[in-house]
Amino acid sequence: MEKRHVIFLCTGNSARSQMAEALLRKYGGDRFEAHSAGVEPKEINPLTITVMEEIGISLEGHRSKSPGEFLGRVPIRYAVMVCERAERECPHIWPFGATVLSWPFEDSAAFEGTEEERLQKFREVRDEIEQRIQEWLTETAAA
Repeated sequence: MEKRHVIFLCTGNSARSQMAEALLRKYGGDRFEAHSAGVEPKEINPLTITVMEEIGISLEGHRSKSPGEFLGRVPIRYAVMVCERAERECPHIWPFGATVLSWPFEDSAAFEGTEEERLQKFREVRDEIEQRIQEWLTETAAA
């Protein structure tokens, strides 16, 4: 069975979409090929790397990408908007063949506080993304 391609889109491709890509690979890599991109790609946030390593997922080899790296090159089946800004700016670029899903999560990278408070916010968002991906995998298995 050919894997279906999924792309997770957010603003910077530095936190939420990177987490989602890695988590889908972990839980659904047998059924899906996961990708991520950002409207304005930025370097991966170090706290993203930290919280993913805490659950045994390495982001080694990951890098921030723009949606243009995938358009016309990868047959995207699902485009998942993980932030509201990407949802406003990106839906028009996936008009054919993709089911567009809206899963907005809080922007952990924009959260202000102490280092420990910021780390906790990244953990919360990671856990929310992990739960949503597991729910979606259950939904798509039944479809």
